[in-house]
Amino acid sequence: MSFTLRPIGTVIGGRDDLEDDFWGDSRATIVLNPDIVPAGATAGLDTFSHIEVVFLFHLIEDPTQVTQARHPRNNEAWPKIGGLAQRNKARVNRIGVSRCQIGTVTDTTIDVYGLDAINGTPVLDIKPWMNAYKPRGTVTEPFWVSELMANYYTDTPPTS
Repeated sequence: MSFTLRPIGTVIGGRDDLEDDFWGDSRATIVLNPDIVPAGATAGLDTFSHIEVVFLFHLIEDPTQVTQARHPRNNEAWPKIGGLAQRNKARVNRIGVSRCQIGTVTDTTIDVYGLDAINGTPVLDIKPWMNAYKPRGTVTEPFWVSELMANYYTDTPPTS
């Protein structure tokens, strides 16, 4: 089975590079496609603090890496794991998911903070973040995740 998705919008602004870390001070605008998103679709979205953005990793040319076990970020200090045990951008369907803070909302735009998608990224869907959807039970993760994520949502380091 296969199907076609139509982007409901595009990420404008923020970053232009695919660097893994320093998304904390990322600011961008999701510009909605008025041919797909009807007027009024954002009504009430401004009463939420965060959204989940589903998007396409549109610049990834070879998404087959997901089938291969590898060291996350090629760091040999971390164990070799399969692609479905990682959140990297080289995925079979090239779909990314990010939770970010909402700024200003209009009928056709959503300003966001901390969205880890680059300028020009096609947005496939947007959902409000609701506490009821947070994981139930105890959340566990391997040791290397905290090391990998240490700088992910920190601000961009100063240039020298």
